[in-house]
Amino acid sequence: MQDLHRSLGRAHAALAWHLSATARDARGQGTVEYVALMLLVATILTAVVAASGKVGDDGIGKLVVGKLKDAIDGVGGARAKG
Repeated sequence: MQDLHRSLGRAHAALAWHLSATARDARGQGTVEYVALMLLVATILTAVVAASGKVGDDGIGKLVVGKLKDAIDGVGGARAKG
């Protein structure tokens, strides 16, 4: 009976060590994902700034505001009234 308890204790210790090692390997994963997200946002912003030169004299700001107004008017039904 003592051998059974000793074996179960060792199995429990091995399982606990394995699970904690797995948890240690995942540490820092959130930081990697956050950095990847920031790089994606930076890439998108770079593309928008690069495209703003092709818009004309009005600039990207007026274009974005105009598109947002059109989208809001389309949802609110202002376009159908006017």
